Amino acid sequence: MAHISYPFKKTNRAAFQKPASAVTQDSRYWKLLGSPVLIKEFGAIDYLDFSPVEPYYFAATCSVRVQVYDPITKVVAKNISKFVEAAYGATFRSDGRLLAAGSEDAVIKLFDVNSKNVLRVFTGHTGPVHRTFFTKDQVKIISFSDDKSVNLWDIATEAKVTSFLEHTDYVRAGAPSPISPEIILSGGYDHIVKMYDCRSNETVLTTNHGSPVESLLFLPSGGIFISAGGTEIKVWDIFNGGKLLANISQHHKTVTTLRLASNGSRLLSASLDRHVKVYDVSTFKTVHNIDFPNAVLSMAISEQDDTLAVGMVDGVISVRRREKPVKQIEEKKGLFKFAPDHFQPQVTTVDTVVKKQKAPKEDEFDKFLRKRSYSKALSCVLAKLGLKNTDQIAAALQELMRRQVLNVAISGLQEKGLERLLKYLRRNLGDTRFTRTVIDASNVFIDVFEKEINTFSESNLLLYTLLQREVKNEIEVCKKICELEGAIGMLLSAGHVTSSRDVLDLNDALAPSAKAMAEIVIDV
Repeated sequence: MAHISYPFKKTNRAAFQKPASAVTQDSRYWKLLGSPVLIKEFGAIDYLDFSPVEPYYFAATCSVRVQVYDPITKVVAKNISKFVEAAYGATFRSDGRLLAAGSEDAVIKLFDVNSKNVLRVFTGHTGPVHRTFFTKDQVKIISFSDDKSVNLWDIATEAKVTSFLEHTDYVRAGAPSPISPEIILSGGYDHIVKMYDCRSNETVLTTNHGSPVESLLFLPSGGIFISAGGTEIKVWDIFNGGKLLANISQHHKTVTTLRLASNGSRLLSASLDRHVKVYDVSTFKTVHNIDFPNAVLSMAISEQDDTLAVGMVDGVISVRRREKPVKQIEEKKGLFKFAPDHFQPQVTTVDTVVKKQKAPKEDEFDKFLRKRSYSKALSCVLAKLGLKNTDQIAAALQELMRRQVLNVAISGLQEKGLERLLKYLRRNLGDTRFTRTVIDASNVFIDVFEKEINTFSESNLLLYTLLQREVKNEIEVCKKICELEGAIGMLLSAGHVTSSRDVLDLNDALAPSAKAMAEIVIDV
């Protein structure tokens, strides 16, 4: 009788992996920005702004200076440090030749970017000036100050053209209209957003954002503006009397900066929650998310979305740049997209060639598992202990428990292997994906070494003690969750808001983790 050999069944790791986000055209597009390059400055990055002209330098305002960086080499091209106190909100003019910045000492300075010379100094504010912008016609500067005023300055004469004193708190956000040099938008810590017409020196629109306003911008059409403050981003229709069109609540901490990208079709928001989110302007739905290591204070993106610069509270600037500029990508796509049909290669299939299939490469853990070397199998998977293979270790432990040989595998571990196992159990006890597996593995560990704990090395004994402490902490958390669940149930019952079926569903959702933790209380 012929012997039929079946391939060894690989260990299933999919059950412990995080659910992958859907791959969309937007996610592919923004992931092309590549790995970040980190630049360390001496203070929190107050503001970032890209020059609108090549080579698209970006200005970083921090501490008492403005650093102008080359986005390709990531080195300082210009260092503007002619400030007595802290500098704020340095922005480029549309020709890239001039740069305006506010300061803590209540003055606005205008610089020549090439020579770094101070061309104009505008005085008249009585409080720090946090934001400055050039008007559409590029011959005036708008300033927003902590003295609750918004001023318009003439560059040629250094004279104050007009002043608006409508706010009752700090004014730290503003935007010039993209279609008219006479329209100004300002947002204050009094929660109010105001629009002014400089021709009549009057307020033409007032809206209430509901939180201190941190950032404002117009959409390219000039008929819609967006405000950010608190955890919310709001979209307003100017021509409809300031009607609220959308309310976006995707961040859980203060939104600090808004920017437009992709020729105005995408909106970017940065927040203290360490995220930068990308929205489709047509629907205002989130299409991509970028994580950062610290709270984000400022953000800017270059023309054609080639470079994204993000400034954080710890003085670090994260610069992400595409390996290939968007223009090259579009040209490459267009080469085939618009090619006539008769230029496309004609392929005639005669025979079907069946290629020899390569045997899949066997994982080291599965190799030892097939040979029934259980301790070696567990040791090899623990040797790669790290944040990236937590699901791999969980799958290995689950498979050994399914075969009822985890006790054999653990009993054969050396000191180093035991140390890695204890570290893994302690580190992943609170992760809901691994809690059940970690608890079962801990019980097996205790069963194997219950009478040999005192023979452990000092480091392993300390890890075991810390594991005990973590278990007790988790038990306390589960108790508090049960108490909270009971309180919520009583409130819902009293208010007749929910049905008994909803309460049972809540009980079913919260009970397993508490029950699982209780199972190892006695052992520990």
